[in-house]
Amino acid sequence: MTNDLLPALAAFALVSSITPGPNNLMLMASGANFGLRRTLPHMMGVALGFVIMVLLVGVGLQGVFRAFPVVHLVLKVLSVVFLLYLAWKIAHAAPPDPTRAEGQPITFWQAAAFQWVNPKAWAMALTATSAYAPSQTLTAIALVALVFGGINLPAISLWTVTGRQMRRILTNPARLRAFNWTMAVLLVASLWPVLRP
Repeated sequence: MTNDLLPALAAFALVSSITPGPNNLMLMASGANFGLRRTLPHMMGVALGFVIMVLLVGVGLQGVFRAFPVVHLVLKVLSVVFLLYLAWKIAHAAPPDPTRAEGQPITFWQAAAFQWVNPKAWAMALTATSAYAPSQTLTAIALVALVFGGINLPAISLWTVTGRQMRRILTNPARLRAFNWTMAVLLVASLWPVLRP
């Protein structure tokens, strides 16, 4: 990777990591519902899961999509179905109750696995490895993943902290319900780029 590509990659990583998308909306909702400490595994799963995704996409999955376009279509359908399910879960989230399973935040492994059905993560990984690692060498791909790893976690943390701060005004069950429904609607709206022709 040339020196002039590194600042551009860092800017792309920051903008794509900090703008609204499924991960950030879910982290904000988790911060509001469960607090920062209980959302840490979710945050780490997003950050590390995405780094691994960038590495694997860069190493070879782009070629699979070019050779078998149907794989991309199947992934898109699975992504939409899974995001609709998550939106439903967010909309119906109750205040945390340690005696109930649905009162638990997303785990590290669930968040890491979610990257593989997250349309924004796929777009970010494919763009980053295509545009910023044109040589497709392992060193260039690892550098792209490293830059994203260094920028993504602080960027997504802002969403969790924002959600955590909103907890103060979400003490009323009606306000919490309205917030969760708003987050669910925004999560569904984030599917628009995937669904449009």
